[in-house]
Amino acid sequence: MFDYLANYNPPTLVLLGLYFAILITLSFYGSHRYLMIRLYKKYAAGKSDPEPAERFGDEDLPHVTIQLPMFNERYVAQRLIDAVAQIDYPRDRLEIQVLDDSTDDTTELCAQVVAQKREEGLDIVLIHREDRTGYKAGALEEGMHVAKGEFIAVFDADFVPKKDFLRQTIDYFTDPGIGMVQARWEHINREYSLLTRAQAILLDGHFVLEHTARNRSGRFFNFNGTAGIWRKQAILEAGGWEHDTLTEDLDLSYRSQLAGWRFMFLRDVTAPSEIPVEMNAFKAQQHRWAKGSTQTAIKLLWRIFRADLPFHIKLEAFHHLTANMAYMLMLFLAVLMPLATLIRVHQGLYETLVFDLPVFMSATFSICFFYWVSQREIGRPTGEILRMIPAVLGIGIGISINNAKAVGEAFIGYKTPFVRTPKYGVESSGERWANKLYIKKSTVVTLLEVGLGLWFTYAIVQVLLDPQRSLFSLPFLMLFQFGFFYVASLSVLQAIGRMRHAAAANAEAMAE
Repeated sequence: MFDYLANYNPPTLVLLGLYFAILITLSFYGSHRYLMIRLYKKYAAGKSDPEPAERFGDEDLPHVTIQLPMFNERYVAQRLIDAVAQIDYPRDRLEIQVLDDSTDDTTELCAQVVAQKREEGLDIVLIHREDRTGYKAGALEEGMHVAKGEFIAVFDADFVPKKDFLRQTIDYFTDPGIGMVQARWEHINREYSLLTRAQAILLDGHFVLEHTARNRSGRFFNFNGTAGIWRKQAILEAGGWEHDTLTEDLDLSYRSQLAGWRFMFLRDVTAPSEIPVEMNAFKAQQHRWAKGSTQTAIKLLWRIFRADLPFHIKLEAFHHLTANMAYMLMLFLAVLMPLATLIRVHQGLYETLVFDLPVFMSATFSICFFYWVSQREIGRPTGEILRMIPAVLGIGIGISINNAKAVGEAFIGYKTPFVRTPKYGVESSGERWANKLYIKKSTVVTLLEVGLGLWFTYAIVQVLLDPQRSLFSLPFLMLFQFGFFYVASLSVLQAIGRMRHAAAANAEAMAE
C-alpha cells in the first residue's frame, strides 16, 4: 500500500512526517468548528434569545455607568458620545464616563462635547489620564472606582450604540447570578471593500456561531471589550481589571466565570461598529488579539484545568484560548507545503484519499462550512457567501505570519504596548481615509508575506510543468499564494497611497 515510501530518504521522510503532524494538529482545531455548528443547531438554531427571568419596573431600574475608553479618536469621538447621549434610559440613573488617554486634540474635542452634553442635562464626565498605565484596562479600572452605577456598560470608540441598548440588556440582571451581558457586533461599513466584507464574515462566525453555541450549551465565552454590560460586583469579585495581557476583556471574562458568575450572549441584540478599512490596521488589531489570547491561555489554563469543572468545559476552554496556535502551525505548513507537494510525486490516488481527503474535510472544509452556516443564519445571499469564502480563507492564511509572530511573542514573554486600532469614521465606499492620521506602517512581516507568496508561485509553476504531479494540490497552493500576495500587496499599496497623499498635502501647504 505504501511501497512508494521506499523511494524517500530519511530526511525526506522526516519532512513528510512533520508536514502531516502539522496537518493533523490543524485538523484538531478545524474539526472543532463542527462541534460549534452542532451545538448551535442543538441549542439555538431557529430560537430567539432567552427572555429575562423578570423585568425591572420603571421605578426599579438600576443606576448604570457607561464607559467610553478613548485614545486619539478625533474622527469618531463625537459620533460615539452623540449616540450614547441618545440612549433611552432615565437620566437620573445614567452616568457617562469619557475615559480619555489621548495625546492629541481628541481631549479638547471630548471636553467640548462633554461640556455641551452637561448643559443639556446629561450626567457626563471626562476623565483624562496623563499616565497610561494599564492602557485600556487601566482606564476602565480608574473609571470604575468612581463610577456611580452598579452596572457598567462599555463601548469602544468605533461603535455607534442603538437607543434601546440598555432597555434590551438591563433586565437580564434581574437574575442575581448574571455577571455580564454581551451583544452581537454589526458592521456599519461592511460593504466598503473586499477586506471589510471578509472581516465581517470572520466576526460573524465568532459571534453568531461560537458565542451562541458556547453560551447556550453552558460553556465559557467572553466579553468582547465593548458592546456589553457588567455587574460591577462581578468585576470586583473576579479581581478587577488586570493589565498583564493585551486582552483584558478575555482575561476578566474567564476569571469572572471561574468565580461562579454566569454570562449571557444576546445574538438578536446588535451594536453597530466600524471595521478597519486599512490592512495594516487590521494586522495591528489581529496581532493584539492573537497575542493577548495566548497570554491569557498561559495565565489561566492551569487554573482552569485545576478547577472543579466538567471535562468538556475544560476542553472547550483549551480550544478557545489556544485557537491562535493554529496560525503558528499554518506558518510552518506554509513553509513545508510546497516542499511536500514537490516530493510527493509517487503518491497515487489511493494514498491521496487516505491521507489528504480526511485532512481536507477536517481542516479546510470545516472552516468553509462554519462560515457558510453563520452567514446563512443572518440571511446573507448564497451567491455572496460562495464568492467570499475563498477570500476569507485567503486572508486568514495571509495574516498567519503576523499572528504567528504575536503568538511567539506571548510564549517568550516579549512585552509590547497596547496598540489601538485606528478609526477613521469611514462608513461608506465613497469616503476617503488616506488623508487622515493614525495610518499604520508596513513592517518586515510584509516582506515575509511576499517571500511566501513567491515560494508558492514556484511550487505552482513546478506542478504545472511536470505531468507526473497531481493537480489535486493546485487549488490549495493557489489559495496560499493569493492570501500572502493579497495581504502583502494591500499593506504596501495602502501605505504608498498614504505617503503620496501626505507629500501632496505638504506641497500644497508650502505653496500657500
